[in-house]
Amino acid sequence: MLIHPQFDPIALRLGPLAVHWYGLMYLIGFMLFMALGNLRIRRGHPFMTSKKLDDLLMYGVLGVVLGGRLGYVLFYKPAEYLADPLAIFKVWQGGMAFHGGFLGVLVAMWLFARRNGRGFWEVTDFIAPLVPLGLAAGRIGNFINGELWGRVTRPDAPWAMLFPQAQREDMVMAQQSPDLMALLAQYGGLPRHPSQLYQFALEGVLLFILLWMYSSKPRRAGEVSAAFLLGYGVFRFLAEFAREPDDFLGLLAMGLSMGQWLSLPMIVLGGGLWWYFRRRDRT
Repeated sequence: MLIHPQFDPIALRLGPLAVHWYGLMYLIGFMLFMALGNLRIRRGHPFMTSKKLDDLLMYGVLGVVLGGRLGYVLFYKPAEYLADPLAIFKVWQGGMAFHGGFLGVLVAMWLFARRNGRGFWEVTDFIAPLVPLGLAAGRIGNFINGELWGRVTRPDAPWAMLFPQAQREDMVMAQQSPDLMALLAQYGGLPRHPSQLYQFALEGVLLFILLWMYSSKPRRAGEVSAAFLLGYGVFRFLAEFAREPDDFLGLLAMGLSMGQWLSLPMIVLGGGLWWYFRRRDRT
């Protein structure tokens, strides 16, 4: 059985300053965004320039950080933060949500489009293919930290992995089943899916390839954005079947996780918009 490599979450120490791998993954994601954005500009784009791309990144960073934090507060722990509102600002304790960051980016892109006199779909169609590799970098950061591990799987599966960081959760879960207790006693932990790597492959690499290819040909305004919504929603929904749900939430109605319930509107909206844009006269 595979064992999580137990990476040091700190990539670099500069005296009292510690640079964490997860922070570096954010930086790599933003660098990939700029590199791919400039590549699209060099290939010819009707309104985007390198200077505007710099401004776009600034808007996007603010949308990701503010939206991701507020989304985590509202979607996952509203009661806890309502009791202690100042804890919202304790970002060093962790707590970011993709779906909140996504909504934050949408607001930021609307503001950018309005300021530059462009259509909202023009802007989102440009950035949609640039986003997945940043998401992939974030999932690698999750794997390095040994967090957001997967659900329990059979020990003889080639993908089964022990996550020492999950020891407390393993012990709690094993107490509910003699079979799991036997696995815990035999391996010192429960075999789990490395779901961070599944999300890296699906929501990151595969989604990037599909969107990059799809956007390489002229499309109606909004088509690429709708394809991103649909693609991410589907891949995230599928990956959540292998990801352990948050212990403070568990599985919700119909046996679905919070991540799956938040992905369903993306699937419905993305599919509906794509169908609408495909049928609309080319503009």
